[in-house]
Amino acid sequence: MADATYDAIVVGGGHHGTIIAAYLAKAGLDTAVFERQHELGGGACGEDLPCPGFVQNPCAHFTRFWAHPAYRDFDLPSKGLKYVFPDQNEGIVFPDGTALIGYSAFVVDPETGEESYSAENVKRTYDEISRFSKRDAETYLDLLGRYQRKWRLAFREYRYSPPTPWGVPNALEKLVGDPVDGIEPVWTYQTGRQLARDLFDSPELQILFMRAIETSTGSFASDVLGPYVFVHTLALVLSWESASIVYGGTHSITHALQRALSSMGGKFFVSSEVERVTVENGKATGIVLTDGTKVHARKLVVSDLGIPQTCQRMLGPEYFPESVFRRTQKIDYDRAQIFWGNIAMHELPDYTAKAFNPDVGPQPRLYMGPKDVDYMSYKYQAEIWLHGWPSDFVMLAAPDSIWDPTRAPDGKHTILVEEFGAPYRFHSEADWRRMKKEVVGEFLKHWQKYAPNMTWDNVIDAHITTPWDVVNRNIDMHEGGWVEGAMTINQLDRFRPTPELSNYRMPVENLYVCSSNLHSGGGIGRGSSYCCYKVIAEDHGLPRFWEEAGRTY
Repeated sequence: MADATYDAIVVGGGHHGTIIAAYLAKAGLDTAVFERQHELGGGACGEDLPCPGFVQNPCAHFTRFWAHPAYRDFDLPSKGLKYVFPDQNEGIVFPDGTALIGYSAFVVDPETGEESYSAENVKRTYDEISRFSKRDAETYLDLLGRYQRKWRLAFREYRYSPPTPWGVPNALEKLVGDPVDGIEPVWTYQTGRQLARDLFDSPELQILFMRAIETSTGSFASDVLGPYVFVHTLALVLSWESASIVYGGTHSITHALQRALSSMGGKFFVSSEVERVTVENGKATGIVLTDGTKVHARKLVVSDLGIPQTCQRMLGPEYFPESVFRRTQKIDYDRAQIFWGNIAMHELPDYTAKAFNPDVGPQPRLYMGPKDVDYMSYKYQAEIWLHGWPSDFVMLAAPDSIWDPTRAPDGKHTILVEEFGAPYRFHSEADWRRMKKEVVGEFLKHWQKYAPNMTWDNVIDAHITTPWDVVNRNIDMHEGGWVEGAMTINQLDRFRPTPELSNYRMPVENLYVCSSNLHSGGGIGRGSSYCCYKVIAEDHGLPRFWEEAGRTY
């Protein structure tokens, strides 16, 4: 392309790049996005896998993007984004044929996106938990009450607001010590397994809580979670929030954001890799593409790339204090490595636990694993890191095609499966290739304990992504972890990715970073780009759309 000039340049067209570009265009800036790959979206993608006629999300799957401010700010339903909201939410089945199933406390109208409290579903979940522990059922009601009254709004304010400075409580920290609806101080310092034992008596809920931490944030039971991960995990484990399936696959989010951007005059260029950011007199002035093209920025440059790419490749150590640059090289990426993908099936799993609860099966997040608290607390992670996967899978199965028929041919099904793995560097490329060949058989071997019909005869095809695949496809997902930096308490909020860079501003003036490396972490529905726009709005006097919409976040 020829040299050009824009008000705002966005480096990288991942989901955060497309979100912030839309906000900058809405603010009246002439905005352009430059993406290395042949299409926008990054992890918000969908592909024809594992074979023709099936749709797979090779990266992000549980998106919940309908709760993101951008969903309403750009009227994304009118741009083709459609969600399905199953009434059942999260559950787990065990080898003894028992199961714990949750029903959404807040249900969502798929046409309007309006949320409403369902007393009927709350009663159903209460009754299901009571089958294992009356005390746990009462804990469920107590915590739900706190969530309904204060935690829910505080959680959204936290997720979609920039970090507060050290010493200034954020929306969740303000809840600590509240005499009625508070987050108990000890909960902010406990590991996942300590929280599970402190909150619940039944092994069923303890195990579900510890396993759900991983799906939501990639962290393990041994990690200190902090209030953000704590509330987020509880909201899913106890089915407070509705499950959501994006119609047509995750790439539908990208398509809707592209339409919103184009409708406001924004431009995007694919197969256009950025080599470096240009800097003059301490200010970012544009970019240079790998083909030598220079693109100038009148006002600002935003990087959707991770901190390592932005700092180490786009800029260089000369623009940073030595201690800050050193910390960009020490970010912990040893979480959220997974074996993840879809198995195309002739028929759905027939779970033996349906005799315990006939509703078992269609849950968008259905786990299965041993009823062994010590295994989940200690041995599970150790086996994963030593061998690549655990001796006893605690797997997830999400029957996508039940809720979204566009993902499979008539009469057939596609089911997403998930099990956690080790950081990429722990094993050789040859080992990862071997595990990629063997992992489908491992999934089926463990699945048959819970649904005997899940045999090879039921399989049409499968495509499973390993940490090795993730590293080679997504430059910013170091060690094959999808969260782009461990989401443990010491790498969240005002410490993410480092204390010095947690405000989305780079040491170079007019250069910002909006990637998942920043608060509020990995995931399509998280707030990194939205929070980054808030900082840019403050610096450049741009519209404060959240105030115009009457939101507190």
